[in-house]
Amino acid sequence: MYDLIIIGGGPAGLTAAVYGLHKRLETLVISEDLGGKVNYRVQIKGLEGHEIISGADIVEKFKRQLEYLHFAHQMDRVTKIAPVNNHFAVMAQGGRYEAKAVIVATGARPQRLDVPGEKRLIGRGLSYSAISHAQVFIEKDAALYGSSARALHSAAELADVATRVHLILPDRGDLDSALGKKLAAHPKVTLYENATLKEIRGDEFVESLLITQQGATKEVKVDGLFIEMGLVPNSELVADLGLADSNGRIAINSRCATKKPGVFAAGDVTDIFIEQVLIAIGEGAKAALSAYEYLLKQ
Repeated sequence: MYDLIIIGGGPAGLTAAVYGLHKRLETLVISEDLGGKVNYRVQIKGLEGHEIISGADIVEKFKRQLEYLHFAHQMDRVTKIAPVNNHFAVMAQGGRYEAKAVIVATGARPQRLDVPGEKRLIGRGLSYSAISHAQVFIEKDAALYGSSARALHSAAELADVATRVHLILPDRGDLDSALGKKLAAHPKVTLYENATLKEIRGDEFVESLLITQQGATKEVKVDGLFIEMGLVPNSELVADLGLADSNGRIAINSRCATKKPGVFAAGDVTDIFIEQVLIAIGEGAKAALSAYEYLLKQ
């Protein structure tokens, strides 16, 4: 039996693993990959290789350390966590593992449109997070698809750096809000109300979008696109424990503890939802230290 099992190999999970190992806990990371969102970078034409995720170097060092300690990680997909007496069973596709404490750091996945060109151009001018990647579009023409409060916030952030923002709204959404009205009057923002994104075009990078509005179709030249339909937390594995809120995010306190003693969570799967690598690193460290204190008392 392990002292601590960490589910997820992104910034939060890797940091938690390193801190757990430093505390001499018998630690295992179970994840389908190592690096998580750090493996996802956005490039645009003319700026290939530009780094846009701060904290990536730190995470890369944690990743290399864990790869060296091959006994501390298992490449697998966890399907369920279940309490067993005074510990936990972690069920994965490749087997069953047991631990005295668990940290869930499985992150979140973007909602996609599944339009032509989308899958092929992910990371090649196409991003799902303006909060993370807006700064690479300084003095560029960018587009953003979405109408929620989150999407409008992202469009406002993008308008601070881009030359032009093409805001594609599938419906009015939150356009009647104060922020929506501000964007509608913004000199750098072009609105496409009740529009449909039909295709994302480009050879190696995003170059243009095919948009249908009021029965007419037009092609809009852009340097990149943000699809802001929201992120879905990867919290299905704790569904039976009742730890998630109405949005599917795992509710935690200031110490990254859930309402289930022995179960902790960190990163984008939680209701501390910022989409920033450095914040995920901090939350992962906090979760590991909280788990260590919990184990000391057992």
